[in-house]
Amino acid sequence: MSWFSAHPFPPRQVRALYVLATAAIATSAPLHAQTVPAAPHPASHASEQDLPVTIRAEEISGRPDRQLNLERDVELTRGQTRLTADSACYLRVEDQVTATGNVNMWRFGDRYKGDELQLNLETGKGYLLRPEYRLQLNNAQGNASRIDFLGEDVALVRDGTYSTCEGPDPDWYLKSSTLRLDSGRDVGLAGKTVIYFKDVPILGTPALSFSLSGARRSGWLAPTMGFGAKGKAEVMVPYYFNIAPNRDLTVFPRMMFDRGLQLGATGRYLGVTGRGPYNGETHVEGLRHDRETGEDRWRVDSVHTQTLGPGWSYGWNLHAASDNEYPSDFSRTVAVSAERQLLREVRTDYVGRFWSLSARAQNYQVLQDPAAERDARLTVPRPYDRLPQINFHAGRYDVAGFDWAVDAEAVSFRHPDWVRGNRAVAVAQASYPIVRPGWFLTPKLISHHTRYDLDRTTSYTGPTKLSRSLNTFSLDSGLVFERDTSLFGRGVTQTLEPRLFYVYTPYKDQTLFPNFDTGRAGFNYAQLFSENRYVGADRVSDANQLTAAVVSRFIQPDGAERLRMAFGQRMYFSEPRVRLPGEPVHQSRSDVLLAASGRISETWTFDSGVQYDATGSNLYSSNLSMQWQPARMKVVNAEYRYQRDSFRNVDFSAQWPLSARWYGVGRVSYALRSYGVGGATPVGKGKLLESLLGLEYKADCWVFRFGAQRFVTAAQTTSTPIFFQLELNGLSRLSLGSNPLEAFSKGVPGYTQLNTNVGRP
Repeated sequence: MSWFSAHPFPPRQVRALYVLATAAIATSAPLHAQTVPAAPHPASHASEQDLPVTIRAEEISGRPDRQLNLERDVELTRGQTRLTADSACYLRVEDQVTATGNVNMWRFGDRYKGDELQLNLETGKGYLLRPEYRLQLNNAQGNASRIDFLGEDVALVRDGTYSTCEGPDPDWYLKSSTLRLDSGRDVGLAGKTVIYFKDVPILGTPALSFSLSGARRSGWLAPTMGFGAKGKAEVMVPYYFNIAPNRDLTVFPRMMFDRGLQLGATGRYLGVTGRGPYNGETHVEGLRHDRETGEDRWRVDSVHTQTLGPGWSYGWNLHAASDNEYPSDFSRTVAVSAERQLLREVRTDYVGRFWSLSARAQNYQVLQDPAAERDARLTVPRPYDRLPQINFHAGRYDVAGFDWAVDAEAVSFRHPDWVRGNRAVAVAQASYPIVRPGWFLTPKLISHHTRYDLDRTTSYTGPTKLSRSLNTFSLDSGLVFERDTSLFGRGVTQTLEPRLFYVYTPYKDQTLFPNFDTGRAGFNYAQLFSENRYVGADRVSDANQLTAAVVSRFIQPDGAERLRMAFGQRMYFSEPRVRLPGEPVHQSRSDVLLAASGRISETWTFDSGVQYDATGSNLYSSNLSMQWQPARMKVVNAEYRYQRDSFRNVDFSAQWPLSARWYGVGRVSYALRSYGVGGATPVGKGKLLESLLGLEYKADCWVFRFGAQRFVTAAQTTSTPIFFQLELNGLSRLSLGSNPLEAFSKGVPGYTQLNTNVGRP
């Protein structure tokens, strides 16, 4: 075999060697070719023209400084480009090779096979006839009538196919008149295209673009076809603009055959200015002249946060809709359909080293349930507007052993129907924690000061000036014991932590005080150790009470908490007299709380809680949830929740493999007994609240999902969407109906997506 290296611009000495080599070749017989070495490891696209050309063949003829004719077992290599063929011709001056017969080329990790090749090694331009190709970036493959190489990073496939499936007979592929593969820009751009699945055409499009590596990029997203909240057919074809690495925009025309054409857009952004970071998202959608109602319908959602300087930021959270029935008519998810109080808020915050100041203006748009016209009990209440609200906080820890804090608030409350006015609140507190190994003791003193300036209106004729000053004393104490033990055969440290918490607040009559934003705090373990049983500043509960509790924890050697058990009860030395309107009379002692949670094993976790009515000697509420997750894509959840005179519900959900490729997904939320408005008496034996049933099939290069979901869109209406989705690796997700991934992940805690490498935003 004969071989030599051809330099792009050889010196005179190299040219002399070429002449001698040519003379030797002319007088010698061809030798057997050696075994072709493995393809070189791909590297970055360096300047190839500065590297030598290595040529090997069984017969070489021609002029080394002009043209070399290569016959039988030809191999030509420069840098990351290597080709083999039956015969070839290398033009020295043009730095161009033409090869025919069993052409194979490796180019920056990509491989091409064809009948005839012409390639300029300096520019990377050329063509390959009747090629087969495989790309290293995403393991894509295909064939064509011709490939034109437009540079080192760009290839134009004519009348060809493209697929990320393995094997000569791919499950899915696209067939396109032209397909531009630009690895430098990480984009595939197709002309007239038909997508085939199992050799059946499923989608045709005049143009298609996609990411070669799976990164997000501009282009048409897969169309979504299905049925809306009222069961009418619709189709949506989004277009994604990848404006910058930190900005994007999705525009979606949505054709609803019963209502008309809805246009929408979602923009997202984040970045950093000289003063600090910012981020936000805005979504708008509108329908001109709804055919069903004859009105213009729209919705806007916008959030933004931005830093203006060290410690200073501002932002907004704005939501609005055109009418009350917009969620019922256009919602595609449970969360959107249940949203009836739309917040509009603008705020600014400043945070110093030991203090902070915030100001906001806030109001709500209330979307009434359509059934409220027939049943007033379904009316959605409108919260008070805060126009504006100013909050101040300052505090420090361990100042000569003391912890102290001051909170102040000034709010102007406005409401179209209820009493209006201004409220100023100041709360100062100081504590002296005494913490020692094995025990702690924390006395605390809190001083509450509140003043109201109310507006006298036709709906309010009471006093316009009200004030309140109250002091609260609390004493928190506890012990901590530890011992070495074992749990489920593993060595752990067990703690025993008894705790006593005493609170005293004198009584003050507050029946004339308005209730702008205050409610009864939920009864839970954390609230047992709160000085005030109300959330909000309109009521300060009188208290002469003692909370007794004990916690036991099992801690692994690495510090992880394996199991926690808690017990607590509050006892009243005098019955609390402060109440909200309609609040029941208090008991002499609170209910008993018992809670346990933890990880039974590496695959089992649980959480449970019981609230026992000690006075009535019966159960008030309980909950138990368990999760078994032995591996990825295997999870089972079960939950039971009960509250006296309110609900008794069970919830089951799971994701589980049914075979090597089939997976089942499901959820059932069922009310064992339903109660009427107010919860006084049961009105039915049971009711299905929410359900989800789906199947997934995972192949090597695609995933198919389908299922159905039922959820409530209003008090007396439900929606039952049916959805299908075909996910093609490296291309897109083709959906019919709503997004099953969103339904599966939100409906089944612990759900694992079967495929995570699809190139879509």
